[in-house]
Amino acid sequence: MKGLKIQYNAPVVVTFAILCTAVYMINYITGGDAMGRSGGLINNYFVLRGFDFANPMDYFRLFSYTIGHANRGHLAGNMSIFLLIAPIMEEKYGSRNILIMMLLTAFITAIFQVFLIGGGLLGASGIVFMFIILVSFANTGGKGIPLTFILVLIFFLGKEVLNSLDNNNISEYAHIAGGLMGAFFGFNLNRKQTVSKELLP
Repeated sequence: MKGLKIQYNAPVVVTFAILCTAVYMINYITGGDAMGRSGGLINNYFVLRGFDFANPMDYFRLFSYTIGHANRGHLAGNMSIFLLIAPIMEEKYGSRNILIMMLLTAFITAIFQVFLIGGGLLGASGIVFMFIILVSFANTGGKGIPLTFILVLIFFLGKEVLNSLDNNNISEYAHIAGGLMGAFFGFNLNRKQTVSKELLP
């Protein structure tokens, strides 16, 4: 139809999704292997493997690991949920707040993984789980604990706790850390919303 334009809605969310896809495609085209068998863009810059205080790149990887993905399924799985939920949250809370939440979730999850769990880490799963928990607080009006939060906590994080007992290549602990960050943000934003309403005449 004439006059219809594509809107760059949710700029933080869309830009992050584009970055994740672009990095994966460049890595694939150049023959890189995210799992570390043949180097490549993702292996060199977008995987967190431990932390060396003397290595400047490791400070970058504390955040950049969220952009790297191991394969198409990993990328598609994360981005499909991310693009379904995160734009709603960006519209509700604003681009600046969403960017801060994503950066804090990436950092806390990385610290949790490096100093408590160990092993490599890549992918946006922690951020995705943060949004899964955060969206359960939407449209609550700042009143109490939403039942949706409790149910999401049981089904999503409960599953991750059980899966963490299995021997696999998935970092369920990163998912759990991301979910806990979503709960933290949700409760704080919920509380601020309640206080704001109480101050209104």
